[in-house]
Amino acid sequence: MAKKQEVFDLHKVRNIGIIAHIDAGKTTTTERILYYTGMTHRIGEVHDGAATTDYMEQERERGITITAAAVSASWKGHQINIIDTPGHVDFTAEVQRSLRVLDGGVVVFDGVAGVEPQSETVWRQANEYGVPRMCFINKMDRTGANFNRCVQMVVDRLNGKPVLLQLPFGDGDEFGGIIDLLTMELITYNDDLGKDIVRGPIPDSYLELAQEARAQTIEKIVENDDALMERYLMEEEISVEELMPVLRSATIAGKVQPVVCGSALKNKGVQILLDWVVALLPSPLDIPPVSGTDPDDESVAITREASNDEPLSALVFKIITDPFVGRLGFVRVYSGVLKTGTTLLNTSKGKRERIGRIVRIFADRRVDIDEVPAGDIAAILGPKESFTGDTLCLPEKPILLESIFFPEPVIEVAIEPDSQADQDKMGEALRKLAEEDPTFRVISDAALGQTKIAGMGELHLEILVDRMKREFGVKATVGAPRVAYRETITKSIEQDTTFKKQTGGSGQYARCKVVFSPIDDEKDDLTLIRDGFLWVDEIKGGSIPREYIEPTRRGIAEALESGIIAGYQVVNVKARLVDGAYHDVDSSEQAFRTVGSMCAKDAVRSANPVILEPVMRVEVVMPEDYTGTVVGDLSSRRGIVASMTSRTDGSSVVSATVPLSEMFGYATNLRNITQGRGSFTMEFDKYSVAPNSIADEVIKGSR
Repeated sequence: MAKKQEVFDLHKVRNIGIIAHIDAGKTTTTERILYYTGMTHRIGEVHDGAATTDYMEQERERGITITAAAVSASWKGHQINIIDTPGHVDFTAEVQRSLRVLDGGVVVFDGVAGVEPQSETVWRQANEYGVPRMCFINKMDRTGANFNRCVQMVVDRLNGKPVLLQLPFGDGDEFGGIIDLLTMELITYNDDLGKDIVRGPIPDSYLELAQEARAQTIEKIVENDDALMERYLMEEEISVEELMPVLRSATIAGKVQPVVCGSALKNKGVQILLDWVVALLPSPLDIPPVSGTDPDDESVAITREASNDEPLSALVFKIITDPFVGRLGFVRVYSGVLKTGTTLLNTSKGKRERIGRIVRIFADRRVDIDEVPAGDIAAILGPKESFTGDTLCLPEKPILLESIFFPEPVIEVAIEPDSQADQDKMGEALRKLAEEDPTFRVISDAALGQTKIAGMGELHLEILVDRMKREFGVKATVGAPRVAYRETITKSIEQDTTFKKQTGGSGQYARCKVVFSPIDDEKDDLTLIRDGFLWVDEIKGGSIPREYIEPTRRGIAEALESGIIAGYQVVNVKARLVDGAYHDVDSSEQAFRTVGSMCAKDAVRSANPVILEPVMRVEVVMPEDYTGTVVGDLSSRRGIVASMTSRTDGSSVVSATVPLSEMFGYATNLRNITQGRGSFTMEFDKYSVAPNSIADEVIKGSR
């Protein structure tokens, strides 16, 4: 029996993400939110493998979040849809697609470590999607926690504009509560569960510090309103009630990022964080109307307001395979109402999709509902045609929303089933896992007769193989990880190719002239990249009929999938179709597809192709005594050190860029050279031209 959708005023809906570096405390914070909102009756801990949103076996065993989990909760009359995202860089696609559909975010920072590499990545992703955010500085109870240092790192490393709403009352073991800078009260707790909150006066020892911080906070808020600024300069008293609307509008506009603090593990500060989420982060009505294009003419822009009265527009942002109910598609409804039993148009695929069942997601539990209003997030069961990034809308009112961009995989392994029975199961398992994860690729290598899988890192592929064995019962042998190299061209070339074939009946004829050149990141529109290359149609006067343009593009795309030097995908290529010719009888789509492929291969061969290797951003944290040893080791791996900084807790941080091929087994090596006291994080930075010695080894196949 479907549950009647609870009606919420759209002003009282918050779609937020909990985002941060790995181990900053995102899942622990989410657990407290669920407990305080009454969605759970006990607090599940990550270290016990009992966190509600970490429901996969692999998550509970490793104590990390792998897949973004969606939960819904109510707080003081507001509905909060929360997505707890992974922090590990291998699962950055989960953050990417979550941010695409969220209205606001809470960025969690470790009070000791401050801004870490993945913190920078998620902050940058939030900037790209224009997501307003606030900061929660967590773990203030840990030895070495430094609130002011964390805030300064937000300024220095993230170019953020933090506005302090709170100060910690003591750090580390002395952390005993939170100072509210707007009401000038000390917030303490009379119980370990954080439910018995006491507000009282600020002790004299902290009063001057709090007054100075409050003055700076008010100054940063009034800067966003001319009338308040004028009153402030006249030294008039400005009430909290007058400051709040200005602070909220500045937060939503991304001009400031409010900062609060606490310790999620010790149950301090999370309820007040919820109050601020409701007070400051946007509702679906506070963000600009969603914009899309006419699927028949992408030059025609369409906007839709967040209203139930508008035509339906929704984006599928995540697919998961549930062992009990099959495929689940997470959907953000931007306008209109998504109802069960309706047939919608998937404008990304040009196919119809019938909505059978809709469920409200509570981590791994599902509650049936009849409809999803504008601005809300839910999931549809068993979508047949719709996958990540697809738009769903009414057939009579079509719209195509902007899809989601995902990074290319950088590492691959060969995988071989143990038996013929496993062969069939493996094919099905890989298909379902690839449907779920847009950064996971399955590659059939015809030359070697191998199946290869590619992903974002060793952990990413390890998890996927583990899931394949456990969830799908596939027994398979996995090869050693290999780097996903690429190829590119280094000069521009004009290639004029003719394909002519005469048989007994009608022949085949096609000619195309294409200018191939390296992409210029500054001048070229990178949003137009499809299938890994930038396609520009400059045909004038009908030298090639319109129906043959797309087959030509597909032919070029197919040819660029495997390069000339070592068979790796050719990237960073711009192809401008400038001229061509056809025959009234002998030309066909297949002929132009063939000539496009021939043209691309000939051009790449002549355009000085080179091998590209993935280069990673690496950050190593260790005691200062080991800095020289770590730097020397990174240099021996062809690493380039970008910076070295010292922390107040006696540790040192080294940031460098290192080719991925040199980083295999680094975790073990780092443990050895730092006596187990060093740790590192690594994320993809860019593809760079490989040195000749490395390129020669790649070509020989020895790497």
